[in-house]
Amino acid sequence: MVVHLAKSAEKVKFFLNDARRSGLAIGLVPTMGFLHEGHLSLVRTAREDNDICAVSIFVNPLQFGPSEDLEAYPRDLERDLRLLSREGVDLVFVPEVAELYYPDRSVLVTENLLSRCLCGSARPGHFDGVCTVVLKLFNIVRPDRAYFGQKDYQQLQIIKRMVRDLNVPVEIIGCPIVRERDGLAMSSRNIYLDQPAREAALSLSRALGEARSLFEEGERRPDVLLSAVRRTVSSCPLVVLEYAEVRDAEDLSPVATVKKQAVLALAARVGRARLIDNILLEPGVTCSRFPRS
Repeated sequence: MVVHLAKSAEKVKFFLNDARRSGLAIGLVPTMGFLHEGHLSLVRTAREDNDICAVSIFVNPLQFGPSEDLEAYPRDLERDLRLLSREGVDLVFVPEVAELYYPDRSVLVTENLLSRCLCGSARPGHFDGVCTVVLKLFNIVRPDRAYFGQKDYQQLQIIKRMVRDLNVPVEIIGCPIVRERDGLAMSSRNIYLDQPAREAALSLSRALGEARSLFEEGERRPDVLLSAVRRTVSSCPLVVLEYAEVRDAEDLSPVATVKKQAVLALAARVGRARLIDNILLEPGVTCSRFPRS
């Protein structure tokens, strides 16, 4: 199957007009490309749930800070298109920056609560860029459903809040984290890791595993869970922990005791890479398992 490639919003709308008039369901998977199995798991779910599966590939400059890796961010469009063709994707939207952003643009979409903690604290303006580009993609593609990975847990909750607050007619579907066989969460930025950094990065999933075990044994105090995380991560000098926090799973507010579903989220610098990971904690529910390195 040869995937249909569109580089303009008008071509996207033209391609989808017949499907929309026929009442076919459209699923969208927004990505920044350099696809891995995590992205492809979203594509497969979108393909199963909908009549039409669309994927966007756009490295969004608005969500990168001045000292971040916009220019170095990995790209391989030819490979991405081959992978998406194999997965039976119907449409791939690959816009240039000028297609999405006017030179004199003056409107941003800002979420003012969930974006102020976790990654939002370290990356001011990041989620403004995320919300702005995602809303633009929703307006162009007009999907019935959109698919996001739970690895970017804060992003997922912010997008759900944006859709709720702005009455955007799209269902947001969060999909489970996909991990390497040794437990490392899949990320396009994993390519930055040399062998020593790659081995050190495994301390992140190990740390989450330690916290998960304590939780399953009945521990509900965030400070105890986080002490276990910090102890495990600190054993690897190549890993610089940026944050590790337990937050309410829906509104990301601080949690004194885990009485309902919460997320234990962390971010760390490992060599050139900034990596994030998380686990969900819910009393009475066994945490998702992943391999121990």
